[in-house]
Amino acid sequence: MNMILNDIISRIIKTRLPKIEHFMNNPLEVQQEVFNELILDAKDTIWGKYYDYATINNWETFNQRVPLNDYNSLLPFFERIRKGENNVLWASEIKWFSKSSGTTSTKSKFIPISEESLQKCHFKGGKDMLALYVNNYENSNIFSGTSLALGGSQQENEYNNDIFIGDVSAILIDNLPYWAEFFRTPKKEIALMSEWETKLKKMIKDVSQKNVVSLAGVPSWMLLLLKGVIENSGKTIEEVWPNLEVYFHGGVSLIPYRNQFNEILPQKMNYMETYNASEGFFGLQDRIDNDSLLLLLDYGIYYEFIPMSEFSKENPKIINLSQVEKNKNYAMVISTNGGLWRYLIGDTISFTEIKPYRFKITGRTKSYINLCGEELISDNANRAIEIASKATDAIVSEYTAGPFLGDKQYHEWIIEFDRKPNDLEKFSEILDMTLKELNSDYEAKRYKNLILQKPKLNIVEKGTFYKWLKDKGKIGGQHKVPRLANNREYIDQILKIAEYDNK
Repeated sequence: MNMILNDIISRIIKTRLPKIEHFMNNPLEVQQEVFNELILDAKDTIWGKYYDYATINNWETFNQRVPLNDYNSLLPFFERIRKGENNVLWASEIKWFSKSSGTTSTKSKFIPISEESLQKCHFKGGKDMLALYVNNYENSNIFSGTSLALGGSQQENEYNNDIFIGDVSAILIDNLPYWAEFFRTPKKEIALMSEWETKLKKMIKDVSQKNVVSLAGVPSWMLLLLKGVIENSGKTIEEVWPNLEVYFHGGVSLIPYRNQFNEILPQKMNYMETYNASEGFFGLQDRIDNDSLLLLLDYGIYYEFIPMSEFSKENPKIINLSQVEKNKNYAMVISTNGGLWRYLIGDTISFTEIKPYRFKITGRTKSYINLCGEELISDNANRAIEIASKATDAIVSEYTAGPFLGDKQYHEWIIEFDRKPNDLEKFSEILDMTLKELNSDYEAKRYKNLILQKPKLNIVEKGTFYKWLKDKGKIGGQHKVPRLANNREYIDQILKIAEYDNK
């Protein structure tokens, strides 16, 4: 019976493929349609009237008239919506706000989600993920069991109105049709719990009893759950879930965690990267032989980009999709059917292909080290960690890095190993050498140690990063360890915890 149901659902879900192919073949036309719809739908909002959307007929006018925004500049509008005011940034009623940490700072972000963004973006992304997956794996039995979706918690609403506050995954779980509960785990009442450590224990017990065929969630927290299942059951993951076939991952790069997953999950395991956030669903890995992500163009999101060479300027040059080039680093700007207008999401990407538009996430606009012009980005760091780990049979659990500026300048790293390298000095040398190979600016600054000294590595005990996140109240499926920072805030905090633990 399960196999018959699997075949039926697979055929239904694949009916979306012609529309995906359409925006792949006609990207600029589709984006123009999205732009026109956004302007039309928002012209009578408070925001739309102020910027006279009724007379905006093209992107050039939009570019000249509407300012670039970040969270802080839109926050006063968000607050008005959260207090119950309608028609502020978007025409339809805002029923949900996604709580997003973005970084591990103490300030949370609350992102509005409309009915249109929920249905035509977030849910649509999940359906397209499955459509592309079953198209790539024709013998998949993904609908014969349950999906283990990690993350999500509901939050208290300080304004005591009907607006739902929670992680974006909690909003999705809360709005799933009743029949979808048969295909997901853990139970809804567990999935929406806010206290993470209690939730984790209940999750482990609940999911261990299910026929799990797919996993979805942030790698760092998924590892914690999988290790808990192994410890609780006394079995391997393959013994607990013999039909497990795919891990849909996103939120942070899988690269630093890949060796750990290889040791825990079955060798036959498939992996598919997704790029979704509180602000929208932006990309999916659509090919087995290509780890780039397909830019999703008919989701009610209009894309613009700032070349990173322009980013720090007072009036940076902003371009649209028709003007991007391959292998250049861009900050992504979005206008959405949730009322985010020319919003800097904070992520940087680089296009690997132009038609269709495929890309890789390279980091965050605030996640880099630029001590002396080296412009080290997260993508460089992730790949260097991966190569150094393979060369020394190491497994890195977590890491972060930042600058040290004194008599000598260098990058200071904090690394937590699940398995320490067989030669720590070799690990350090390969890390440094690989960064030179990946980043010519870094290589130039490291030349003969004239400007930038060799990186300093601090090795901390297992659990240090978890203690740091817990200390900041940032544990749970949506919170992430920042890989790089251009200041010492995270470095000093984690070193202080490590120092305390060693006393």
